Amino acid sequence: MSLDEYKDPSEAPKDQPEDTSNNPPPIPEETEPANRWGGNQLDLTPIREATDRVRDELGKVIIGQRTLIDQLLAAILADGHVLLEGVPGIAKTLTAKLLAKTLDVDFSRIQFTPDLMPSDVVGTTVFNMKSSEFSFNAGPVFSNVVLIDEINRAPAKTQASLFEVMEERQVTVDGATYPMEDPFFVMATQNPIEQEGTYKLPEAQLDRFLIKINLEYPDLSEEQEILRRFRSDFSLKLSQSVETVFSVADLRSCRSLIERVHIEDSLLDYIAQIVHTTRSHGDLFLGASPRASLAILRMSKAIAAMNGRDFVTPDDIQYVAYPVLNHRVILQPEREMEGYETADVIQSIIQSIEVPR
Repeated sequence: MSLDEYKDPSEAPKDQPEDTSNNPPPIPEETEPANRWGGNQLDLTPIREATDRVRDELGKVIIGQRTLIDQLLAAILADGHVLLEGVPGIAKTLTAKLLAKTLDVDFSRIQFTPDLMPSDVVGTTVFNMKSSEFSFNAGPVFSNVVLIDEINRAPAKTQASLFEVMEERQVTVDGATYPMEDPFFVMATQNPIEQEGTYKLPEAQLDRFLIKINLEYPDLSEEQEILRRFRSDFSLKLSQSVETVFSVADLRSCRSLIERVHIEDSLLDYIAQIVHTTRSHGDLFLGASPRASLAILRMSKAIAAMNGRDFVTPDDIQYVAYPVLNHRVILQPEREMEGYETADVIQSIIQSIEVPR
């Protein structure tokens, strides 16, 4: 579901029919959402303009995948990392590369393989013969936007090299700590169907991704449009037309605005209830941690701001609940054998909790 597919509570009917009865009809709750959810009249124009520019640039090449683009943008604005999971050939890597191209930041790509070592990711200390001193050679992870392709193809020791840098935004090598430059954003891809030569990501690493986006095949009309757009462009020359439209200063300004987006205490309690329920649900072997609660908070604020609202609504929370929780919870083995999916359980949890009014 994309941002356009759920109703924005801030959109109220503009032309109400004139009341001819003695008792005028009650005002719908949606007509005054700022009063209901505590809107504080922020000017969110910079966020809307920046996200629209990025969407337009990606739209030059990418057909469909609106949910992917929206959630990637929300994660960047919320200052979190993203895990992309989908079958081969549905533009996971291409979208990530083009998104980085729209940002005026450094970009690096790391292809994870079974023989990749931790030092190939974070860097290593080498001896300089001329100065007779040791110096640190930074690895490719020292960049603003890092694309990790097929993250589940590297063994556990290489995946562990990402623990510190993804959470603490720093790397420690031989007792010395090297901070990452802001912004720092990791996009990782993985294939859900290949088993040979892959390693399951540990729960501690999965929890460091703000969201996980599960991608599907394009529908028929989208696939037809893909063929038409690239019928004479075998080498994807069209991707060279994507321009940089989002600066670091713009990103920091947008993040500052998102932090000021208002959220009612009742909605904070709503988030806590959703996450807390995952820990005691009979169909789940492992529930979500408090890091998931904070992730829902950050993502819901970003989604609200991208919709032009300076306040969070229950719809925002419900919209982000699945991408935030789907990689953090584990089904009971018997439920998995019965064909249950995490989406079913997360949806049932949301439906079981009373929505704040």
